[in-house]
Amino acid sequence: MKLKIQNGRIIDAANELDFIGDIYIDGGKIVGINQPPLDFQADEIINATNQIVCAGFVDLSVRLQNIAKESVVAASAGVTTFCVQPDIKPIVDTPEVVKHLKELADCANYSQVNFIGALTQKLDGSELSSMLSLKQAGCIAMSNGNFPIKNLLIMRRAMEYAASHDLLFIYRPNEFSLSNGGCAHEGEMATRYGLPSIPEAAETIALEQCLELAELTGCRVHFGQLSSKRAVIKLQQAKKYGLNVSADVAMHQLHLTENDVIPFDSNYHVLPPFRSEKDCEFLRMGLLNGTIDAICSDHQPHTLDAKLAAFPETKAGISTLETLLPLMLKLVSENAIDLAQGLALLNAKPADLLGLKTGTLSINAQADICIFNPNLEWRVDVENWQSEGINTPFWHKTLKGRVTHTIQAGKLIFKRA
Repeated sequence: MKLKIQNGRIIDAANELDFIGDIYIDGGKIVGINQPPLDFQADEIINATNQIVCAGFVDLSVRLQNIAKESVVAASAGVTTFCVQPDIKPIVDTPEVVKHLKELADCANYSQVNFIGALTQKLDGSELSSMLSLKQAGCIAMSNGNFPIKNLLIMRRAMEYAASHDLLFIYRPNEFSLSNGGCAHEGEMATRYGLPSIPEAAETIALEQCLELAELTGCRVHFGQLSSKRAVIKLQQAKKYGLNVSADVAMHQLHLTENDVIPFDSNYHVLPPFRSEKDCEFLRMGLLNGTIDAICSDHQPHTLDAKLAAFPETKAGISTLETLLPLMLKLVSENAIDLAQGLALLNAKPADLLGLKTGTLSINAQADICIFNPNLEWRVDVENWQSEGINTPFWHKTLKGRVTHTIQAGKLIFKRA
């Protein structure tokens, strides 16, 4: 299908584009910006007047069970590529599981699902998985998800294995002996309500150990979902001295802190937990100075039953894909970042981390495109929500910014009515 997107504000930080114009798409690729190819006749024209046109979002971390349903949610959120963590059911630890999941994605008509393979068999933290086989089956990186690696020797061997096959090692730093089943930040709120807590040191000690092993092994390491001030500082120092490391932060960590947590509302139960105002401030600073390379959704839709127990006993995680864009725009409105930076943190930068040829609006690039109205207000409620998981602390809140069209490899996969 030949598509023309006309009269939209085209923003692409990778190519330093920011102007009102047109984009021409043919054969799944961008074939023209402002100037159409010879004899181009559009099969469909999308009027993007007063809207923003950017590269589709690349989400580094989702956990889901229903690929068919949640891929529709991803499309409605402007996400054209997402990465599924290994700690789902079934665990992504064999080529057969990868093949099965890819078939499910193909049936869902959403082809750009990338799977992160398990570092250890059954994520038990002790026996390494066959990482090369997982890579050959299509896994884009390796991780143990939110599960612990039993000891540092196993981590070292895993990093050596990953480095030898040029695999990205994704690690969410969490020293389990310190986090000890906690559910809230070790601070005033947890003390007041008697909630089992997780100190900042659980993250920073694990991060420091991994940095040492990264230097020892030469492994390319990406730290997922950082949450603390000291983690940002340590990562900044590591980058300064040339370590091949990167990091992302979950969008909700940039907006909520322990002071926002309602202690009996399990929709605030996330891992890592919402931390202090100072931690949130440093996470935002980390985006500005380049210490943190990308923003992810960390989408985890849960059933109502998973969130009905007492706060510490519920499943951690919130449903976040649909709030990804409006919360980025909220960062812009609060002058934490500018719009071009915010978009790049959602598309070009995560694509670059994964080595994907997407995330930009370059000529001949794959036509993965998001079109959104930055001024459209909407209420987070059952009428406007698509995910099976309604576990979000933003329920019944009014947000600004809504995706109107999503194009994946030149195909219009979402159009808001």
